[in-house]
Amino acid sequence: MGELRFACDAMLGRLARWLRFAGYDVSFDPALSGLPLAGRARGEGRWLLTCDGRLAALAGPRVVLLRRAGVAAQIRELRGRVPLTVEPARFLTRCSRCNGALDEVARETVRDRVPPYVAANAPRFVSCDRCGRLYWPGTHAARIARQLEAWLGA
Repeated sequence: MGELRFACDAMLGRLARWLRFAGYDVSFDPALSGLPLAGRARGEGRWLLTCDGRLAALAGPRVVLLRRAGVAAQIRELRGRVPLTVEPARFLTRCSRCNGALDEVARETVRDRVPPYVAANAPRFVSCDRCGRLYWPGTHAARIARQLEAWLGA
């Protein structure tokens, strides 16, 4: 997956979240739009993903204009333009809220931050290196992985 990095415009928040679930580095700031967003994407070496045809026309070569609604359709459209890959080992390795990397943390350090049942039974915990949000595997993780594999063609 290495080099593919994205910046999503304000209309693509759900897509940004799902690309992060897949392990992609995705910048998303709903307060940033237009040419400033395009400039930041270019400066950070990111593909700009947008629903704005005028912005797409001005943004340069590393832009994908997404015309479809819904994450599944947007991912299909995006796959037609850039080589999205399926790497299940990378799934759920980025914070879905802030895009930070998720690092494993010891159970003892999080006992007071999770419900007792989770503290006793979750097999592992990861924490965002940027915002500190805590994650652990649950049934939602398996559902997310299945959905990503279906969308990305695993």
